[in-house]
Amino acid sequence: MENTQNLDQYLEDHYIHRSNWLRAAVLGANDGILSTASIAIGVAAASTTREPVILATVAGLVAGALSMAAGEYVSVSSQTDVEKADIEREKVELQEMPQMELQMLAKIYEERGLKKETALLVAKELTEHDALAAHVRDELGINDVSQAKPIQAALASGAAFTFGGLLPLLVVLFMPMKNLEYSLYGFGIAFLVLLGVMAAKAGGSPIGKAILRVTFWGTIAMGLTALVGYLFGVNL
Repeated sequence: MENTQNLDQYLEDHYIHRSNWLRAAVLGANDGILSTASIAIGVAAASTTREPVILATVAGLVAGALSMAAGEYVSVSSQTDVEKADIEREKVELQEMPQMELQMLAKIYEERGLKKETALLVAKELTEHDALAAHVRDELGINDVSQAKPIQAALASGAAFTFGGLLPLLVVLFMPMKNLEYSLYGFGIAFLVLLGVMAAKAGGSPIGKAILRVTFWGTIAMGLTALVGYLFGVNL
């Protein structure tokens, strides 16, 4: 009993169990910081007053959060539909051709390194225990970790985008209007670096690589947006 509990604890500690919500949260927060800061920088570069920058930043924040949540829900729902269709198809195949499905399952285990006799024995025992679960997991590659969860992904993405977008908005509200675009860039990069570090620690990946990635692409995105504002040269 104690060994089973230790094994469950060991499996829970693996980073892969965080992949679904971590991906949605990091993507949402990163987009919130980058999109909102870029919009603010572009408008600030073409404006001499604070009000247009605030308006554009708030509009970008609201629209981005809703778009992020809706887009994530639609895309993950599509994945869910595909998974459900495959599972229903697998149910039919198990009823119509159980022996062929058994051989297919055994072949999968054989390709993973088991001897032919062992693979067939494992396939038979798993089929007797729960044939559909075995095929869904090992043939279709669907499990509790990878299975799509649309509402969870949508809420995580929308909330994360809102959190990320609020950070540049605070800069717009409280930093001096003079050279505001430079303040937005500096704080934006700092926010992205902090997010990269947090995501790397949560996911167990190299911190330096995460920092380099967000700094490089953040600089490009905000720099190009600022350039657009300067090129227009419109005093808003």
